[in-house]
Amino acid sequence: MQPWVWLVIIIVIILVVWWLMSRSAKTYEAGFEIDHAEPALAEELEAAPEPAEEEVAPAPPSKPDDLTILEGIGTKVNTLLQAAGIATFSQLANADMNRLKEILEANSLQFMDPTSWPEQAKLAAEGKTDELKALQEALKGGRKAS
Repeated sequence: MQPWVWLVIIIVIILVVWWLMSRSAKTYEAGFEIDHAEPALAEELEAAPEPAEEEVAPAPPSKPDDLTILEGIGTKVNTLLQAAGIATFSQLANADMNRLKEILEANSLQFMDPTSWPEQAKLAAEGKTDELKALQEALKGGRKAS
């Protein structure tokens, strides 16, 4: 056989394979037709409620607060809290203590004590800098001195 005949055969095979693959891809994208389904299944599909949309987490504020001014929070913890969606003093003040501990434990920082962070954050959010400084003087590494 001539070389150009082989080339034509290969091109035809490639086109047929491409056509079959694109056809099956469209079938997978579109799913199956309800008309071709069994009648009972078609009724179930038509009666099925639409899936509920997932709740969208509130968008982080455009300018996060510098949580490092709080006693016991450094740049690493500040970054971790922001990645977890806690970027402002108000969010930290309202954060669940168990969630804060989970964030720390997930990053091998379980030795840190976040118990005073919400209180400090509340004072910072309210702009009570004198009270915040007084509280921070009573703390050592973010913990209340014993």
